[in-house]
Amino acid sequence: MGVHGVAVISAWVVAIAIPVGVAAQAPASSSAAVTAELVKLLEERKLDAAAGRLAADEFVGAMYFPGSQLVVLSAKTSVPDRMTYHLLQKAYKDLYVELNGAIDRESRIFVSDLGANGLKFRNGRGEAADTVEVVGGTMTFDGEWRKAKISEAEYGKRYQSHDERYKRMVEAMLATLKAP
Repeated sequence: MGVHGVAVISAWVVAIAIPVGVAAQAPASSSAAVTAELVKLLEERKLDAAAGRLAADEFVGAMYFPGSQLVVLSAKTSVPDRMTYHLLQKAYKDLYVELNGAIDRESRIFVSDLGANGLKFRNGRGEAADTVEVVGGTMTFDGEWRKAKISEAEYGKRYQSHDERYKRMVEAMLATLKAP
């Protein structure tokens, strides 16, 4: 084999190794474990909604569609007493509906967790991608950062930020459901 043959083989090895390296760099989901715990609790209690408090004037609500999706919404509200009342009454669906209505649009975060298994860095073959909607647009976590017109590093940074935020949202709902 000549120098040209070694160069061709080297080029193929590099071409094959690059996608493997990129796939290996996908960060683990920090929201997966707590989301699994929330889903288990919702199913055990036969609930289709959950809610919680993130801050004095910020709440989170979710609707659960068994076996398919968890849609989660957080936002600040000008009526925290009303939201607290919904929490105390265990009226989680009502809190979710009100959060979806008249709220502070600037603080609104809407997560569509397809599979109800935590945010994924990229979707698997044949799977729909998770999305996070915030002021300024929607981020689709399908592994296609070029399609989103951002760098791979920026895609990873946004994923980790949204995944950590989603984890805190789910933890707030778990705390509410576990409270006496």
